[in-house]
Amino acid sequence: MVREALEEIRRGSVEIIDEERIEELLRAYFEEGREYRVKAGFDPTAPDLHLGHTVLLQKLATFQKYGGIVQFIIGDFTAMIGDPTGKSETRKKLDRETVLQNAKSYGEQVFKVLDPERTEVLFNSQWLEALGASGLLELTTLFSVARMLERDDFEKRFKAQQPIAISEFIYPLLQGYDSVHLRSDIEIGGRDQKFNLLMGRHLQRSFGVGKEQAILMMPLLEGLDGVQKMSKSLGNYIGVTEPPETMYAKLLSISDQLMWRYYELLSSRSLEEIGQMRREVEEGRLHPKRAKELLALEIVERYHGREEALRAKEEFDRVHKERKLPSDLREFSLEGPIWIAKALVATGLEPSTSQARRDIQGGAVRIDGEKVTDRDLHLERGEYILQVGKRKFAKLKVE
Repeated sequence: MVREALEEIRRGSVEIIDEERIEELLRAYFEEGREYRVKAGFDPTAPDLHLGHTVLLQKLATFQKYGGIVQFIIGDFTAMIGDPTGKSETRKKLDRETVLQNAKSYGEQVFKVLDPERTEVLFNSQWLEALGASGLLELTTLFSVARMLERDDFEKRFKAQQPIAISEFIYPLLQGYDSVHLRSDIEIGGRDQKFNLLMGRHLQRSFGVGKEQAILMMPLLEGLDGVQKMSKSLGNYIGVTEPPETMYAKLLSISDQLMWRYYELLSSRSLEEIGQMRREVEEGRLHPKRAKELLALEIVERYHGREEALRAKEEFDRVHKERKLPSDLREFSLEGPIWIAKALVATGLEPSTSQARRDIQGGAVRIDGEKVTDRDLHLERGEYILQVGKRKFAKLKVE
């Protein structure tokens, strides 16, 4: 059982520090029933999670299967400082009301993945506010400025003569102190969090906690483009709270190659099952599109339920296979004549007229099923079905 658990825990990870410690914890669980604590911190800087965030949640759920109690830390205190990881400038502070609103939204989303009976939801303001000025000063004596500047993003900004706020040096110390206060056995995070994760080990040693947490780092999930990490700002994301039809269609749009990455990091299927599916695809016994449908159904079901997942598939097939219109087609009325690019923006199919022009040039825009080639087209009085790409439709009445 220990070997099987370790294989699942290693799955998809980019680096594990002190794997022997994890093995000891697993052995103690299987032989003695002794549970252990797995920590992960989330800064509530935005109200909604996307599938990139859930890579860590999936790993936490794996630990829960094998005796782990998850310490799900909502960084309401540290969010008001701002994590400097990967930032080229000091991040703006969030007000407490925004932080708490976002934290509430997080709480409603994470239990789609995690077992609430094996999860401790904690706000780090509970112990960091109690730390006080003297405790904070003590923390700053345990790490040197020279060591801080070894951190990659700090080093780059220092060499570029870009400002670094003192509070940014304090952030990793506070994250590390979370591990001291909670006596965490393991901490997981993204590969870009290595410096902060190691700080927890360093401070546990400095405070004489009697243990040093093991560390597991996960990769950053690529977005729909298969190149850049999943991000709302890049528009290549799949949101956890998006409608099931949208989530399903987006998952079917990923490349056949990226599909296996999503299976590894997001699916609850075993590595053995995924390996078998992959062999079947390679041997031509399973169509890649069917494999992708199974992935999309699994993930949509996780966040919306089985019935909604099946309905999303039915709607997708109806629109794309049978060439029919969506059942929830949005309707708009505009005064005409109206320039096609402006009509596409007004109906929410395009973010800007410049993007609309580019999509028309690229052949992605249709009116009543016919491809639009004239970027200067003006729509006269009448009713039209506008379409951009395969998934975006609107009904427009020009008056």
